[in-house]
Amino acid sequence: VTLIDYGAKANIERELQKRGCAVKVVPYHTSAEAILAEHPDGVMLSNGPGDPAENDAYIQQVKALLGKVPVFGIGLGHQLVALATGASTYKLPYGHRGGNQPVREIGGTRIYITSQNHSYLVDAESLSHVGIERFTNANDGTCEGMEYPTKKCFTLQFTPDTLGGAHSTAFLYDRFFEMLEK
Repeated sequence: VTLIDYGAKANIERELQKRGCAVKVVPYHTSAEAILAEHPDGVMLSNGPGDPAENDAYIQQVKALLGKVPVFGIGLGHQLVALATGASTYKLPYGHRGGNQPVREIGGTRIYITSQNHSYLVDAESLSHVGIERFTNANDGTCEGMEYPTKKCFTLQFTPDTLGGAHSTAFLYDRFFEMLEK
């Protein structure tokens, strides 16, 4: 798995390795062509700072990766995938901060307590043409996760950490691993 480091937490690499993945971490400015030339089984788009809409080069990078290999985006990676598929993002007045953000999987009955630290969100309505909203914030109903079936991709606004917090969302790394095995 190629992990594009936009500001990645070290635990992302550990979680992938725990599932048997060899992980190659590449800098954020690595071209899609260079990544695909290595023939990865999948690409992980990490979390990172800033306004996602200001990162046109990375949006183009992600656009060139989608549909070619399985992609899992977290945080900024989630936002970049949305922008690469024609959606929009917006800034929250106060952001989601802390290790106590409740997230609900759509169609499920369970609430997951997640760790978040971001100001920008994906406008889920702007994605209805290409993606399916899978997770929402239980407090304000905002988009917390998307699936892009035709692109072999899913994304999360929150980090499915299993270190220093709740362990309930680690199964999402397993979902990515299952995509890699197909």
